[in-house]
Parts: sequence; C-alpha cells; structure tokens
Amino acid sequence: MRGVCAAAILLLSACAETGQEGERQPVAFAALSGWGPDEAARALPAFLAECRYLGRLPAEATLGPDSGLGAHVGDWLPACQAATAVPAGDGVAAQRFYETWFAPVLVSSSALFTGYYEPEIRGALSRGGIYQTPVYRVPEDLTRARATDGRSVSGHWQGGRFVPYWSRAQIDAGALAGRNLELLWVADPADLFFLQIQGSGRVRLPSGQIVRLGFGGKNGQPYVPLGRVLVQKGEMSEDAVSMQSIRAWLTAHPAQARAVMEENPNYVFFNALDDVPASQGAPGAMGVPLEPGRSAAVDRRAIPLGTPVWVETTLPAPANQTWRRLVYAQDIGTDIKGAGRADLFLGWGDEAEQTAGAMRQHGRMIALTPRPVVTRP
Repeated sequence: MRGVCAAAILLLSACAETGQEGERQPVAFAALSGWGPDEAARALPAFLAECRYLGRLPAEATLGPDSGLGAHVGDWLPACQAATAVPAGDGVAAQRFYETWFAPVLVSSSALFTGYYEPEIRGALSRGGIYQTPVYRVPEDLTRARATDGRSVSGHWQGGRFVPYWSRAQIDAGALAGRNLELLWVADPADLFFLQIQGSGRVRLPSGQIVRLGFGGKNGQPYVPLGRVLVQKGEMSEDAVSMQSIRAWLTAHPAQARAVMEENPNYVFFNALDDVPASQGAPGAMGVPLEPGRSAAVDRRAIPLGTPVWVETTLPAPANQTWRRLVYAQDIGTDIKGAGRADLFLGWGDEAEQTAGAMRQHGRMIALTPRPVVTRP
C-alpha cells in the first residue's frame, strides 16, 4: 500500500479528487490509441500473476464498490481461467483474449497521473555513527476503529477515548523510544520522510546487503504537503515545487529541516519484507508484487482492485514521451481519490526516482471491466 500519492503529495495539496466522474461510457478497443498484439502480449503475464493471487481468495471477497461486475473476486475468475490457455508470447491470441473477456469503459478523459517508486537509502541494523534515525515497525497499540461517519481510521485508545496516534513531532521526540520497535536505523531523517511518502523501499546496509521494507500502517494523523508549507513560508514559489526541489531545500537547511518535516504530523510504519526477491517490487494492497510500468494505485471505491486500466498519457521532462499501456489496479494510496486518479508504479533506481518526482500528467484512463460470461463475443 502506498503511504500517500507520490508527486502531488509533496506539492501544494494532497491528491485531490480529479477527473470527470460522470464520464463513464463504453468505448471500443479500436479507440485505445496504441492497443494491439504487442502490448497485449507484454501485459498478459502481469494479469496471470494477479490471477494466482485471486485464485486463493473466496469468490465473494470484495475488491471495490459493490456496483457492477468486477466488485468481487468471482467476477474475474472466468477470465483468469481463460488466460491460462493463451500461448506465451502470442500477441494475436493475447489481444483476442482481452477483447473477448473485457469491455472498455472510459473513466476519465482528463485523469491525473502521478508516479511512485521504491527509494534506496543508507541504513544499519543497529544505532551508531551516522545511523541515528529509527525506522519503526507497527506499534502493538496502533489499531483501527470505525468513526461515527463510517470511515475506518487509525489511532489508539487513551483514557477510554480513541484518538489519533502520536504525531511525527511526538515520535521524533521519543514517544516510541524504549519499546523495541526499531527495524533499523538510517543516516538521514529526510530519507525516512521520503521513504514514508513512497510507502516501501530498500535500505542498503554497510555490508552491501539490501533490506526490503513495506508499508505496515500509519498513525491516523492528517497529511500536510511539504510543498505547501515551504510556499507559505516564502521558501519557494509554487511553480518551483517538486520532489527534487523539496529534497534540495531540506539538504541545504539542516537546522530547519526537522521542524519543517514535523509540520506534517502524518507518520508511516513499516514491515520487513524478508522473502521478496530484489527483482520484484514490494507487494501492493492486493498482495501481488508491484511491477514497474504495470502496477498502479487507485481509489478502490471507484475502481475495483485487479482491474486492467488502459492509460494514455506522457512522461514528464526530460523523457517527454508518450506513455500508452495497460496497467493493473493493484495498490491504493491514502489520498488518491476519485475515478480520475492513478499513481503509476515506476520501479526503483535513479531513473524511476527522477520520473516519479516530476510526474504530474493528465490523460485518458479506460477501465477494462469483465464481461458477463453469457454476453461475451
């Protein structure tokens, strides 16, 4: 699961609901610019991997809003079974499979696409030297409860009342010290901050060993974008705000960095991912390892998890290239709201970091919904 959405969260507002919600209308596969046998063949292995996960769940398990096909695991199982019969690498057969089992529905012609990635940072298993910032596992008293408006919220019980968990400032000041919650220690508090934004990451130990971390939970406090904080303080202009510019400001102002980061009270806890190979992304909300360029975080209240989503957009500078491909709704993000929103998983490494940090592009988003078995062409 994503901690928050990657590019927009750092800017002037959290990831507000974007896109025209009333647009949903059927479209033809021929209207998908760039769709064809090559893309179908490249996209099918990710669907098969998703199906292996879905096959372990009860057919009645809920994946999204209880409206229409795709809301429950059982809606996808016939297509999953059919996909196993498609010969590997056969683009014509793969295209025929998608066009037989799915119906394209335009979700938004002005969707907002941001990007996220897995950062790699320096750390150690024990405190010492430059490694002074703890990365905490999920505290045992952090729990979920149902608010009066029906929302599920995170917090803890104090004096018979359910309240938000300790804030970032309180945790930085030692609210969790002495409870043996430290997974490891990192060299730079800003590294931890950006790790929490992405929701998962890789920590390189002095020995060269990589420790994988995945989203464990959050403290229930609201998210305050750092870009907004810095603009309000007069430290940068709105048009200069990006992940890279914020990181540069924190690096250039070490005496002020902690106080600025603590203006965002939201805090993310992690789990160690001991059995995830380095060649795979961390598991998303579905439990499926995220695949660069094939996985996306969505609002599951608008688009069920597991849904294939056709994306037509562009990558930001310096790439400035058209990006048209089939991705899968396999993750969620705290502030990704509405049908016209998706956070694209771009992988790990320097290139993924640069692209995700600048990604705030618009384009078309088309969901492939499962056809009823009796009405398949």
